[in-house]
Amino acid sequence: MTLFKKKTAKDYTIYSLIILIGIILDQLTKFLVTKYMSLYQSIPLIKGFLHLTYLTNDGAAFGSMDSPDQRWIFLVISSVAIIGFVAYLYLGHAENILYGVALSMVISGGIGNMIDRLGIGFYVNPNTGLGEVVDFIDFCGIWSAVFNGADSFVCVGAGLLILALIIDLKKEYALEKAKKAAALEATEGTEAPKAEEGTLPVAEAEEITEPAEEEAKAEE
Repeated sequence: MTLFKKKTAKDYTIYSLIILIGIILDQLTKFLVTKYMSLYQSIPLIKGFLHLTYLTNDGAAFGSMDSPDQRWIFLVISSVAIIGFVAYLYLGHAENILYGVALSMVISGGIGNMIDRLGIGFYVNPNTGLGEVVDFIDFCGIWSAVFNGADSFVCVGAGLLILALIIDLKKEYALEKAKKAAALEATEGTEAPKAEEGTLPVAEAEEITEPAEEEAKAEE
């Protein structure tokens, strides 16, 4: 199985399943949190390190960009990005498998949070009437931000994209190095063989031996 190949129907199926499963898992976990927990409730799984903390935010990932103006700007930007990623994933020709998996995860996470922001998720702010993203994963021992499954998919997908880029760069470097080595070998192969040390080139040796032969014949 090679890293680079043309996409097949199987690839499209795998990418679609990754996106679908990611959205389902994200929305299912948010549904369970909103159904069985109260807003702002925190349940310790590993006390002082990992808690389930039910919060909401109307901004970007990890609660950033939460002002009203920034919210709509982010909605537009994220919508355009998701459409662009989907177009690249499904309409591109040659595909790097790792890129495909990574993009599928980013798309899945983006759509998961977009569902919440558009008000068709599981929490709508009663004061504003706007949908808000449900967050619940709280690594309180090491990080103050509370996030959700969709945020995780986006971050893991972004990490895989970086990894895929590094692999691409290494492959390109190795290919370029191999081309230079082959060109150097071809150049060296076309050069005239050098005379051994202490001997004369063939042409010069012939010029010296011809007069000597003529003198020998004349003496005879």
